Formats: sequence, C-alpha cells, structure tokens
Amino acid sequence: MVDGSAIGRGRLVAALALLLLGAALLLSGCASNHRAPVYTRGEQSIPASGIYQVRRGDTLYSISFRHGLDYRRVAAWNRIGAPYRIYPGQKIRLRPASTKRASKPPVARSPKPAPKSRTPAPSRPASTAQKWRWPTEGKVVRGFSRNANGKQGIEIRGRLGQAIEAAAPGRVVYSGNGLRGYGNLVIIKHDSRYLTAYGYNRRILVQEGESVSRGQRIAEMGAGSDRQPTLHFELRVDGKPVDPLRYLPGR
Repeated sequence: MVDGSAIGRGRLVAALALLLLGAALLLSGCASNHRAPVYTRGEQSIPASGIYQVRRGDTLYSISFRHGLDYRRVAAWNRIGAPYRIYPGQKIRLRPASTKRASKPPVARSPKPAPKSRTPAPSRPASTAQKWRWPTEGKVVRGFSRNANGKQGIEIRGRLGQAIEAAAPGRVVYSGNGLRGYGNLVIIKHDSRYLTAYGYNRRILVQEGESVSRGQRIAEMGAGSDRQPTLHFELRVDGKPVDPLRYLPGR
C-alpha cells in the first residue's frame, strides 16, 4: 500500500520543478531582448550638446580623429593655438558657436551673366603616391569603406610582431589605447592636412611629440578583431578618411 504522505511529497517536488523551469525560460527570454551593446570602430557621433569633456590621455588630434573632424577647425572653434595643449576636464566645442543675427531683407541685384563652362580637371590625390610607402608587408584582407559604421581604412595581414613603419615623415600626435576598437594606436601628423593611423599594435615604439622619418619602425604588429596578426591603417585628409590605396604605391 502506497503511503499518502509520500504521494504528497512527490507532487510537491514536481510542482517546484515546473516553477523552476518556467522561471528559467522567462529569464532566458528577457536576456535575449537585452543584449550587451556592440561597439564599432567608425566615427563617433558628436554629442547633442556639441561639447566633449577631455579625458586623461586625450589629445586635440585624437578627439578630432574620433569624431571625423579637422583638428584645425576644432582648434579654431575653441581658440586653442599650437601646440594645441589640452587638459583633463576641459570642455571642447565640436561645433562652431552659433551666432544669431537680425535678419535683413535681401537686396535686389541685377543678374550676372552665366560664367563660361569649362571641362573639369580629372580628380586625383593632392599628394603624389611617391610620398607614401606601405606601412608593413602583407596582404590587404579588408578594403576601404565609406560607410560611417564600417572600416575607415584598410587591414593588412602579416605576422605577430612584424615591423610597422611610418608611411611618410611626420610627428607622432597620439600614442596610446584610448580610442575604442583600435587597440594600441599611433597617429602621425605629416603636414597641416594629412594624418595616418596605425592600429592593433602589440607594442608601440614611439612617443607623442616624437619626429619620425619615412620607413621608421614605430610599432609591432598585434592581433586584430579576429585575433589574427593584422594592421589597421587609415589615412585622413582634412580630418576625413580616404582610401589609402589611392595614395600608396602599386605593388
């Protein structure tokens, strides 16, 4: 004969098991709707306020680079002169100050004759390809994309620890790992218009403010987002990313 108390205990255990299973399914459903955010390396949007607060390790160049801006404009908007020193906690304007002026009625002017049309000259980089050299040996495994959320440069596959070299002479304006998605990053200013960036480095061999020559070793290749030995290389003109393959010499 079966003990009634044993049957009761069995039913209680079964009910508890069903409750635990339901709770587990509910939690898994909630987790699928609230995934961790995914960050990309593309340019970051400018805050609604148009103001960025400087963090430790920032430079005017890295802030401008991060937001896809020309450092000269950012300096002018904030009345910062060369050598563009900034300090943690400082508030940097990422847009020009708005100026409100009383509107005036337009002045009627006599129409001017239309200018004669001219055949536009073919577009080409302002800097010759001979100025630049490849920053490292290897195969280009990812090309340039103009998508704001895509890769803003090219990626070159090589060997771990392989030499990363300056693509042209210039001055190091950023050396660190404060920009999300780039790992250990070096940014070199070549003149008032051109910057190059070298990301995913295992080790950085230069410091901010250091002058470098064309072909000088500046870092060692590290692992990219896919954990393969990779260099992420960018070239920016007036703050905007351009396809480095248009500037690098043919192979």
